[in-house]
Amino acid sequence: MCWNHTLNNQLRIYTVLLFLLTACKQVQLHSDRPQALPQDPLIQVYFNHSEFSEYQENYRPLNRQGDDLEKEIVDTILQAKSTVDVAVQELRLPRIAQALVAKHKEGLQIRLILENNYSFPWSNLTPAQIAKMTPREKGRYQEFYTFVDINKDKKLSPEEINQRDALVILLNGKVPIIDDRKDASQGSDLMHHKFVIVDNRIVILTSANFTLSDTTGDYSNNQSLGNANNLLKIDSPEVANIFAEEFNLMWNDKKFGLKKPLRKPKTINLGDSKITIQFSPTSPTQPWIFSSNGLISEILTTATKSIDMALFVFSEQKLANVLEKRFQDNVNIRTLVEPSFAYRYYSDVLDMMGIALKNKCKYELDNHPWQKGITTVGIPILPKGDLLHHKFAVIDGKTIITGSHNWSVAANNGNDETVIVIENPKVSAHYLREFERLYKNARVGVPENIQNKIKAQEKNCK
Repeated sequence: MCWNHTLNNQLRIYTVLLFLLTACKQVQLHSDRPQALPQDPLIQVYFNHSEFSEYQENYRPLNRQGDDLEKEIVDTILQAKSTVDVAVQELRLPRIAQALVAKHKEGLQIRLILENNYSFPWSNLTPAQIAKMTPREKGRYQEFYTFVDINKDKKLSPEEINQRDALVILLNGKVPIIDDRKDASQGSDLMHHKFVIVDNRIVILTSANFTLSDTTGDYSNNQSLGNANNLLKIDSPEVANIFAEEFNLMWNDKKFGLKKPLRKPKTINLGDSKITIQFSPTSPTQPWIFSSNGLISEILTTATKSIDMALFVFSEQKLANVLEKRFQDNVNIRTLVEPSFAYRYYSDVLDMMGIALKNKCKYELDNHPWQKGITTVGIPILPKGDLLHHKFAVIDGKTIITGSHNWSVAANNGNDETVIVIENPKVSAHYLREFERLYKNARVGVPENIQNKIKAQEKNCK
């Protein structure tokens, strides 16, 4: 009896100690995780690579790091009472399509604008059309095929298509859709918008296309988190009206690209925020300062302490020149650019490093490497297959520039795009933390292979 009593006491002590040890580990793990930043009541910010949040993926039993951008879009659409307007380059997410169909069946006004290259169902493609695809397009099509083939029998059944092909879902639901060739012209260079307007009050503006690769991650790669993107949710009838004007020019007037009239940036005050919005494109015959890149340059010029940029593409020489002047005035500049673009001969990453690459033994006409290159510019290290798709900058830790607009001449002079500037330290803190997350694992400075390439060009290009 005494022996059993002692053994029971030992087991109780062991159980308590094990419980306390487990609890301590959980507390330690919880304390190590970054804490969520406070959100502005009228402007919420989300990142699909966020370190302090996670979610259950919608199409597979996987837990994902980051914010569920698709859920934010779907939940906002499902809250609609009267209208939903969507302008997005590409829509392949079934849950968003299903939400739009559900609201259309309820009798709400639903309108959708797509880029003409992405306005047809991929499940309708013929073998001949698939054979003509570029390698990149074939890769994307194969991702789509794998996603739709739910039972993995290497065939797409009508049931699978009706469940997973977003455009088929929309067409079956008779949701009104147009693309940028509705005016029977060539449309814009690219209908690159990514915004949603709900009830003329709520606006979602994101850098992400409504695809798996831009939100959750590549379907065939469990390690992928999706291309790094951000999303804003703004509660403001005034902001919604500004976006509605842009939408109606395209929907009602069938004006895309340079057919739209030149409009100046519009600025409003919203709670603790000052918001400025401008839409592209602007004709190259107009003064550059009137363009979206001109607006970006004006905001960069205000910097007195710091400029941090996370960009998909940076190839606007005039913006690089503005940044050099800020650097000469002792503004601290850090820049990360998508690796597949960063070291191309036309990339202004090279200018910032104080170097240049030739194309067919010739420099670009307006090329201008900085006299004193900086070592705080480079590329992020992301999960395999993911891209840096952001288009944002943080100025002095209190102002952000973001939207769909890449920092390029093409976006400025040919594409339907959005640039938004928000002056609000609380909103900016979210973007600054995202930049710091990217920068802590970045490769900055001139890579050895680029140094070797410059030496080879010096030798071979007489």
